[in-house]
Amino acid sequence: MDYVEPVQAIIPGVQGRVLAALVKTDAELSMRSVAKLAGASVNRAVTVVNRLVDLGVVQRRDVGSTALVRIDRENEAAQAILLIDAIRDSVIRRLRDAAATIKPTPATLMVFGSFARGEARPGSDLDVLAVRPRAVDVEDQSWHDSLASWTELATRISGNPVALLTADFDEIASLLTRPNTVWTSAAAEGILLAGQPLRELGPRVET
Repeated sequence: MDYVEPVQAIIPGVQGRVLAALVKTDAELSMRSVAKLAGASVNRAVTVVNRLVDLGVVQRRDVGSTALVRIDRENEAAQAILLIDAIRDSVIRRLRDAAATIKPTPATLMVFGSFARGEARPGSDLDVLAVRPRAVDVEDQSWHDSLASWTELATRISGNPVALLTADFDEIASLLTRPNTVWTSAAAEGILLAGQPLRELGPRVET
């Protein structure tokens, strides 16, 4: 999934770019502004916007010779487009809900990397850090199976392949003392899905 331009990814072409421009603001935009934001000619933008007005997705108000438009946030179809634009937040919520199926609960489960920064493109990995809780032995197959099931579901939810990084509870504090590593990056930018933030796992942890 393209989490930078989700609307354009689902709705290709000028129409997708016009809709993407409109969902980013509550303000009324002139046709010229819409065209500039969508990277289209004014004539093409006008054609697309007028069709969206006919569908009820966009509101149009004429002020003299200027047409001002904005997405109608009360329209049900527009609501679906707004949900696409906010898909990253929706994915995070679903990943958190699904994490409740991992038994025992990870000491930490978090996403980091391009997805956490809002920069994930199609094919970008969904970087995940899972810290095994103290109560789980490294050879505990049920833990691995539970985490593997969540990982498979996370790939389906996000549309991006999961790159899973794991660590033991007792080693994570030491790993986080190493500067400029994937561990410190995860601590700095990670989004928590389950368990505790990395900095809370032990007194030696420094982020």
